[in-house]
Amino acid sequence: MPAAYEQYRSKILGLLQEIADKEGENIKKAGRLIAEALSKDKLVYVYGTGGHSYMGAEEMFYRTGGLVPVNAIFDPGVSLSFGATRSTFVERQPGYAKGVLEYYGVGEGDVLVVVNAYGINGVTIDAAIEGKKRGAKVIAITSPTFSKFIPPDHPARHPSKKNLFELEEVDVVIDNHMPVGDAVVELEGLGGAKVGPSSTMVNAFAINCMVVSAIEAMLEMGLEPPVWISSNMPGGDEANKKHIAKYRGRLKHL
Repeated sequence: MPAAYEQYRSKILGLLQEIADKEGENIKKAGRLIAEALSKDKLVYVYGTGGHSYMGAEEMFYRTGGLVPVNAIFDPGVSLSFGATRSTFVERQPGYAKGVLEYYGVGEGDVLVVVNAYGINGVTIDAAIEGKKRGAKVIAITSPTFSKFIPPDHPARHPSKKNLFELEEVDVVIDNHMPVGDAVVELEGLGGAKVGPSSTMVNAFAINCMVVSAIEAMLEMGLEPPVWISSNMPGGDEANKKHIAKYRGRLKHL
C-alpha cells in the first residue's frame, strides 16, 4: 500500500482534476460576473462563512497575482482564531449574516462570493439570501455532494433546511467536489475514520480558477485588470502603491 502522503497526494490531485474537468463553464460564468462588476467600479466581497472555509476570504484578499478590488469579510464571529467551538456556535445562528453584510456595505451591482465547503449552516444560507436582497450577484463555492448527504434535522442546518447550492438567490455555483466527510485517506487501525482534509485545497483551487478567469475576461473586455504584485519582489511596493491609494477606505482591511 502506498505511504499515507502518497495516497493523500493522489486523492487531492484527483479532486483538483475533477474541478478542472467539470466546472469550466461555471468558473467562466463566475469570472464574467466579477469582470462585469469591476468594469463598473464595483467590488467583490468574499465571505468564508465558518470553520476552515473562513480561509477562502483570506485566499482572495491582498493576494499576489490576485485581484485588488476584493473586500474580504473577516468576521471574528466565525473565525477559529477567536474560539473554535465559538465559531461552530456562531455559524449556526440564523439572522447573524444580515448585520455582517450591512456592516461591510455589500450593495447593488457588487459580487458576493460565499465560500463554504459544507453549504448548510445558518450564516452560509443567510449570507447568500441577504447578498441577493442587497442587489449583489452571488457566487457559491461549495460541495453539493456533502450538502445532500446531511440529514434535514442535523443541528448544523439552517432552519429552512436548504442547501447553498440550490438557493435561487445564487447566480453561479462552483462545485468544489469535496467528498462526504472532507478527509480522504483511509489507514488501518483507525476503525474506518479517514484523515487528510480536502476542503481547504479544493476551495482555494476553485477560488483561484475563478479569479484567473475573471482577469482573463477583463482583458477580453479591453480592460486593465488591477492585480497585486508581491511586495517581496523587487518593485512590488512601487507597483502596488497606486492600488493602495485608490482603494484605501473602500477595502475595510487594506
